[in-house]
Amino acid sequence: MKNLPVIKYSISLIVVLLFTSCKKNYITYYNKVNEIDSIYRLANNPKLAVKEYREIFKEYTPKNQERIEEYATYITLADQYHEDFGGKESLYQLISLVAPYGDEYKKYLPLFNKYGINNTSIEQKIAEWKQGQDKKLVDSFRIALIRDQEGRPTDTALTRKNVEKNAKLLIWTFKNYGFPTPQKIGWFPMPTFISHMVESKKDYPFIKEKLLEYVKSGDFSPRDYARMEDTYLGYHEKITRYGFNMIPVKDSVQTDRNRKSLGVPSMKHSSKLRKDFFKKIKQDDTHHIE
Repeated sequence: MKNLPVIKYSISLIVVLLFTSCKKNYITYYNKVNEIDSIYRLANNPKLAVKEYREIFKEYTPKNQERIEEYATYITLADQYHEDFGGKESLYQLISLVAPYGDEYKKYLPLFNKYGINNTSIEQKIAEWKQGQDKKLVDSFRIALIRDQEGRPTDTALTRKNVEKNAKLLIWTFKNYGFPTPQKIGWFPMPTFISHMVESKKDYPFIKEKLLEYVKSGDFSPRDYARMEDTYLGYHEKITRYGFNMIPVKDSVQTDRNRKSLGVPSMKHSSKLRKDFFKKIKQDDTHHIE
């Protein structure tokens, strides 16, 4: 009986280790998505891309990253080629992913309507998401966004003071809510906000460490993490690791390796994504004018 506390502790430790080992590393997911997007976008094989996406989404809860928009791409292509993508259930999941981005859902309205989801149902789903948000957290980041811009670029003393306040808010959020994803706080210019955290001498090392954990858990964009670190390296060491600052890339092979270590698309792939992204914006603007 004397060894009972030790046995209980050992069992608890084993349970924790098993749980930890079962947690999926989303860097693997991001790299797989990059491969599949290349099959679709670079190799021009959309049917194979649909099949590959179907398999990865069985294993991982889908994200819908900026520019790649893998889940929306999967559903759109599957519909186009008459492949099964999960019907209404998958479409409702897509609504949840795009809900934080204002009117973003409207570009999928024909698809939603085609499968029997009317506009009222969509608006109700978005309203439910909004009601589920924590008002205190949303308001805190709304204030933080205003604070983030105060004093820039002339009042450096005020800027430094505000950066430290926002760093403390971010750390408090990590401890109480986890990472402030769009699903938790709505649309927020997170890349710019996070890149300003490099100005916090005291808290940046801790924030950087936590953000890498959130990349692995799928809560924080690997692209935004790379941009943040390149901002720091560009300012302090005049180098680039991922090719996201204005410093010329000297070794593209190594840069692509660095990108893959996070799950960021290669430089060639990113260039294609960027071109397609701005081409689509131009087309949307033209349609709007017409």
